[in-house]
Amino acid sequence: MARRGSGPPPPQHHHLVLLALAAFSCLASATTTSSTQPQPAEILLPPLTADDGAAAAAGRTCWYTVQIKTSCASPRRTSDAVSLAFGDAYRNEVYAASLASPSSTRAFERCATDTFRVGGPCGYGVCYLYLRRTGRNGWTPQWVRVYEPTSDTPSTFYYGDPLPNAVWYGFNRCPRRDAAAAAAAQ
Repeated sequence: MARRGSGPPPPQHHHLVLLALAAFSCLASATTTSSTQPQPAEILLPPLTADDGAAAAAGRTCWYTVQIKTSCASPRRTSDAVSLAFGDAYRNEVYAASLASPSSTRAFERCATDTFRVGGPCGYGVCYLYLRRTGRNGWTPQWVRVYEPTSDTPSTFYYGDPLPNAVWYGFNRCPRRDAAAAAAAQ
């Protein structure tokens, strides 16, 4: 007959330790996959064409309002070409090969906010956005806001650092397909 108080602790204590380690592991991996800093695009985005809205030719075109605030740490103005790509988790992708300010010939001046209207396929929540700058002047965006036609709440992406030259640079906050598939299977 076993005596009380002797021997190893009851097995449920081991389970609590394992559960705590598993939770910590999940939290650690979640924080590394969703960066708050802009990153180079992990995949090559399709090449842009001069016809910004051509991607939506097969379906209905939706019009998005895009606001871009240039950082006060940016050069006074830039003549660099700035391109934009954004979309949702369902591969509805909107491209603007060359953003030009409709209100002025001086887009992307230091401390200014420029507003653009961009047409493309209708989406369901913007979760990724990339900018590309090509030229010699340099440019530092502070943030980008995308207003979808069906929502009053914008998707906002914060930059704050100079964009590298000729690199798609930004954020992908879309849920991973393998994680979504695993969740659906359970």
